[in-house]
Amino acid sequence: MANNISSIVFGIAIVIAAFVLGNAVINRNRPQGTVNVTGLGETNFTSDLVVWEGNFSRESSDLKGAYASLESDKTAVINYLKSKGIPQDQLVFNAVSTNPTYQQNYTANGTYAGQTFTGYQLSQTLVIESTEVEKVEKISREITELLNQGITFYSQPPRYYYTQLESLKLEMIAKATEDGRIRAERIAENSNSSLSDLITANMGIFQITGQNSGEDYSWGGTFNTAAKNKTASITMKLSFGVE
Repeated sequence: MANNISSIVFGIAIVIAAFVLGNAVINRNRPQGTVNVTGLGETNFTSDLVVWEGNFSRESSDLKGAYASLESDKTAVINYLKSKGIPQDQLVFNAVSTNPTYQQNYTANGTYAGQTFTGYQLSQTLVIESTEVEKVEKISREITELLNQGITFYSQPPRYYYTQLESLKLEMIAKATEDGRIRAERIAENSNSSLSDLITANMGIFQITGQNSGEDYSWGGTFNTAAKNKTASITMKLSFGVE
Protein backbone atom coordinates (compact mmCIF):
# COMPACT_ATOMS: atom_id res chain seq x y z
CA MET A 1 0.00 0.00 0.00
CA ALA A 2 2.79 2.39 0.97
CA ASN A 3 4.63 1.54 -2.24
CA ASN A 4 1.55 2.41 -4.30
CA ILE A 5 1.20 5.77 -2.58
CA SER A 6 4.85 6.57 -3.18
CA SER A 7 4.48 5.68 -6.84
CA ILE A 8 1.46 7.93 -7.20
CA VAL A 9 3.24 10.87 -5.51
CA PHE A 10 6.31 10.30 -7.65
CA GLY A 11 4.20 10.27 -10.80
CA ILE A 12 2.47 13.51 -9.87
CA ALA A 13 5.84 15.12 -9.19
CA ILE A 14 7.09 14.09 -12.62
CA VAL A 15 3.99 15.59 -14.28
CA ILE A 16 4.36 18.88 -12.37
CA ALA A 17 8.06 19.08 -13.19
CA ALA A 18 7.38 18.43 -16.85
CA PHE A 19 4.72 21.15 -16.91
CA VAL A 20 7.02 23.68 -15.21
CA LEU A 21 9.94 22.90 -17.50
CA GLY A 22 7.75 22.98 -20.58
CA ASN A 23 6.27 26.34 -19.63
CA ALA A 24 9.76 27.70 -18.98
CA VAL A 25 10.84 26.66 -22.47
CA ILE A 26 7.78 28.35 -23.98
CA ASN A 27 8.39 31.58 -22.07
CA ARG A 28 12.07 31.48 -22.94
CA ASN A 29 11.27 31.32 -26.64
CA ARG A 30 8.70 34.13 -26.42
CA PRO A 31 10.32 37.48 -27.27
CA GLN A 32 10.40 39.80 -24.25
CA GLY A 33 11.96 43.23 -23.69
CA THR A 34 11.30 46.85 -24.46
CA VAL A 35 10.89 49.11 -27.45
CA ASN A 36 12.05 52.73 -27.25
CA VAL A 37 10.51 55.38 -29.51
CA THR A 38 10.32 59.15 -29.85
CA GLY A 39 6.92 60.66 -30.57
CA LEU A 40 6.40 64.10 -32.09
CA GLY A 41 3.55 66.50 -31.41
CA GLU A 42 3.29 69.50 -33.72
CA THR A 43 0.71 72.16 -34.58
CA ASN A 44 0.47 75.55 -36.27
CA PHE A 45 -1.16 78.50 -34.54
CA THR A 46 -1.56 82.27 -34.86
CA SER A 47 -0.49 84.68 -32.12
CA ASP A 48 -3.28 86.43 -30.24
CA LEU A 49 -1.19 89.07 -28.42
CA VAL A 50 1.17 91.71 -29.79
CA VAL A 51 3.69 93.89 -27.96
CA TRP A 52 5.06 96.87 -29.86
CA GLU A 53 7.63 99.43 -28.76
CA GLY A 54 8.82 102.71 -30.19
CA ASN A 55 10.70 105.73 -28.95
CA PHE A 56 10.98 109.40 -29.78
CA SER A 57 13.58 111.97 -28.82
CA ARG A 58 14.49 115.64 -28.74
CA GLU A 59 17.80 117.48 -28.48
CA SER A 60 18.40 120.98 -27.14
CA SER A 61 21.12 123.00 -25.47
CA ASP A 62 18.57 123.82 -22.79
CA LEU A 63 17.28 120.95 -20.64
CA LYS A 64 13.98 122.67 -19.89
CA GLY A 65 13.40 123.40 -23.57
CA ALA A 66 14.22 119.81 -24.56
CA TYR A 67 11.75 118.48 -22.01
CA ALA A 68 9.00 120.83 -23.21
CA SER A 69 9.56 119.70 -26.81
CA LEU A 70 9.45 116.05 -25.75
CA GLU A 71 6.17 116.60 -23.90
CA SER A 72 4.72 118.21 -27.00
CA ASP A 73 5.81 115.19 -29.06
CA LYS A 74 4.24 112.84 -26.51
CA THR A 75 0.90 114.60 -26.85
CA ALA A 76 1.10 114.33 -30.64
CA VAL A 77 1.92 110.62 -30.41
CA ILE A 78 -1.04 110.00 -28.09
CA ASN A 79 -3.42 111.87 -30.38
CA TYR A 80 -2.13 110.03 -33.44
CA LEU A 81 -2.54 106.58 -31.85
CA LYS A 82 -5.98 107.42 -30.48
CA SER A 83 -7.02 108.47 -33.99
CA LYS A 84 -5.94 105.00 -35.13
CA GLY A 85 -8.20 103.31 -32.58
CA ILE A 86 -5.76 102.59 -29.74
CA PRO A 87 -7.27 103.41 -26.31
CA GLN A 88 -5.12 105.72 -24.21
CA ASP A 89 -5.05 103.25 -21.32
CA GLN A 90 -3.08 100.85 -23.56
CA LEU A 91 -0.31 103.41 -24.04
CA VAL A 92 2.48 102.85 -21.53
CA PHE A 93 5.23 105.49 -21.52
CA ASN A 94 8.47 104.70 -19.73
CA ALA A 95 10.45 107.30 -17.81
CA VAL A 96 12.26 109.95 -19.81
CA SER A 97 15.92 109.17 -20.45
CA THR A 98 18.28 112.14 -20.29
CA ASN A 99 21.79 112.09 -21.76
CA PRO A 100 24.26 114.97 -22.18
CA THR A 101 25.66 115.45 -25.68
CA TYR A 102 29.18 116.49 -26.57
CA GLN A 103 31.11 117.58 -29.64
CA GLN A 104 34.46 115.88 -30.15
CA ASN A 105 37.27 118.36 -30.89
CA TYR A 106 40.41 117.74 -32.95
CA THR A 107 43.35 119.90 -33.93
CA ALA A 108 44.30 120.62 -37.53
CA ASN A 109 46.68 117.64 -37.56
CA GLY A 110 43.97 115.30 -36.26
CA THR A 111 44.98 115.15 -32.62
CA TYR A 112 42.13 114.75 -30.16
CA ALA A 113 41.60 117.98 -28.24
CA GLY A 114 38.82 117.07 -25.83
CA GLN A 115 35.09 117.62 -26.05
CA THR A 116 32.63 120.44 -25.73
CA PHE A 117 29.24 120.16 -24.07
CA THR A 118 26.48 120.88 -26.59
CA GLY A 119 23.26 120.14 -24.73
CA TYR A 120 20.95 117.28 -23.89
CA GLN A 121 19.18 114.46 -25.66
CA LEU A 122 15.91 113.35 -24.09
CA SER A 123 14.11 110.23 -25.23
CA GLN A 124 11.02 108.31 -24.15
CA THR A 125 9.85 104.79 -24.96
CA LEU A 126 6.25 103.82 -25.66
CA VAL A 127 4.95 100.26 -25.19
CA ILE A 128 1.62 98.93 -26.47
CA GLU A 129 0.32 95.50 -25.51
CA SER A 130 -2.86 94.48 -27.29
CA THR A 131 -4.94 91.53 -28.46
CA GLU A 132 -5.85 93.52 -31.59
CA VAL A 133 -2.87 92.09 -33.41
CA GLU A 134 -3.66 93.20 -36.96
CA LYS A 135 -4.48 96.76 -35.89
CA VAL A 136 -1.25 97.29 -33.95
CA GLU A 137 0.75 95.55 -36.67
CA LYS A 138 -0.61 98.02 -39.23
CA ILE A 139 0.10 101.04 -37.00
CA SER A 140 3.69 99.91 -36.49
CA ARG A 141 4.20 100.16 -40.25
CA GLU A 142 2.43 103.52 -40.62
CA ILE A 143 3.92 105.30 -37.60
CA THR A 144 6.42 107.09 -39.87
CA GLU A 145 3.53 109.44 -40.68
CA LEU A 146 4.58 111.25 -37.52
CA LEU A 147 7.65 112.45 -39.39
CA ASN A 148 5.34 114.82 -41.22
CA GLN A 149 4.69 116.46 -37.85
CA GLY A 150 8.39 116.84 -37.17
CA ILE A 151 8.49 113.97 -34.65
CA THR A 152 11.44 111.60 -34.82
CA PHE A 153 9.82 108.29 -33.92
CA TYR A 154 11.75 105.00 -34.09
CA SER A 155 9.55 101.90 -34.37
CA GLN A 156 10.71 98.46 -33.23
CA PRO A 157 9.44 95.27 -34.89
CA PRO A 158 6.34 93.93 -33.09
CA ARG A 159 6.70 90.89 -30.85
CA TYR A 160 4.01 88.21 -31.04
CA TYR A 161 2.80 85.94 -28.23
CA TYR A 162 0.08 83.38 -27.53
CA THR A 163 -2.02 83.61 -24.37
CA GLN A 164 -3.19 79.95 -24.45
CA LEU A 165 0.32 78.53 -24.33
CA GLU A 166 -0.23 76.16 -21.39
CA SER A 167 -3.25 74.54 -23.05
CA LEU A 168 -1.23 74.24 -26.24
CA LYS A 169 1.57 72.44 -24.38
CA LEU A 170 -0.87 69.86 -23.00
CA GLU A 171 -2.27 69.32 -26.48
CA MET A 172 1.24 68.81 -27.87
CA ILE A 173 2.16 66.31 -25.14
CA ALA A 174 -0.96 64.28 -25.93
CA LYS A 175 -0.15 64.31 -29.66
CA ALA A 176 3.47 63.32 -29.09
CA THR A 177 2.48 60.47 -26.77
CA GLU A 178 -0.07 59.12 -29.25
CA ASP A 179 2.43 59.40 -32.09
CA GLY A 180 5.00 57.48 -30.03
CA ARG A 181 2.52 54.71 -29.20
CA ILE A 182 1.61 54.27 -32.88
CA ARG A 183 5.30 53.99 -33.78
CA ALA A 184 5.87 51.43 -31.02
CA GLU A 185 2.85 49.35 -32.10
CA ARG A 186 4.15 49.17 -35.66
CA ILE A 187 7.59 48.10 -34.47
CA ALA A 188 6.05 45.40 -32.29
CA GLU A 189 3.82 44.15 -35.14
CA ASN A 190 6.75 43.96 -37.54
CA SER A 191 8.64 41.79 -35.05
CA ASN A 192 5.64 39.48 -34.42
CA SER A 193 5.30 40.79 -30.88
CA SER A 194 2.60 42.62 -29.01
CA LEU A 195 2.96 45.92 -27.21
CA SER A 196 2.64 45.88 -23.44
CA ASP A 197 2.44 48.63 -20.84
CA LEU A 198 4.22 51.98 -20.96
CA ILE A 199 7.34 51.76 -18.80
CA THR A 200 8.83 55.26 -18.94
CA ALA A 201 7.96 58.60 -20.56
CA ASN A 202 10.29 61.59 -20.79
CA MET A 203 9.22 64.93 -22.22
CA GLY A 204 11.52 66.82 -24.59
CA ILE A 205 12.00 70.57 -24.97
CA PHE A 206 9.02 72.67 -26.09
CA GLN A 207 9.89 74.55 -29.28
CA ILE A 208 8.12 77.49 -30.94
CA THR A 209 9.36 78.55 -34.35
CA GLY A 210 8.04 80.78 -37.11
CA GLN A 211 6.02 78.92 -39.72
CA ASN A 212 8.12 78.00 -42.76
CA SER A 213 11.06 79.89 -41.24
CA GLY A 214 13.65 77.14 -41.32
CA GLU A 215 14.69 77.99 -37.76
CA ASP A 216 16.92 75.50 -35.97
CA TYR A 217 15.78 73.93 -32.72
CA SER A 218 17.71 74.81 -29.58
CA TRP A 219 18.78 72.50 -26.76
CA GLY A 220 17.25 74.98 -24.35
CA GLY A 221 14.09 75.48 -26.41
CA THR A 222 13.29 78.01 -29.11
CA PHE A 223 10.69 80.70 -28.42
CA ASN A 224 10.06 82.75 -31.55
CA THR A 225 8.48 86.19 -30.97
CA ALA A 226 9.19 87.70 -34.41
CA ALA A 227 6.58 85.74 -36.41
CA LYS A 228 2.82 86.11 -36.02
CA ASN A 229 2.18 82.62 -37.42
CA LYS A 230 4.10 79.99 -35.51
CA THR A 231 4.65 76.24 -35.21
CA ALA A 232 4.76 74.56 -31.80
CA SER A 233 6.35 71.15 -31.32
CA ILE A 234 7.48 68.83 -28.57
CA THR A 235 8.90 65.31 -28.38
CA MET A 236 8.18 62.46 -25.97
CA LYS A 237 10.69 59.67 -25.41
CA LEU A 238 8.66 56.55 -24.56
CA SER A 239 9.61 53.04 -23.52
CA PHE A 240 7.07 50.19 -23.86
CA GLY A 241 7.22 46.57 -22.85
CA VAL A 242 6.87 43.95 -25.60
CA GLU A 243 5.93 40.28 -25.30
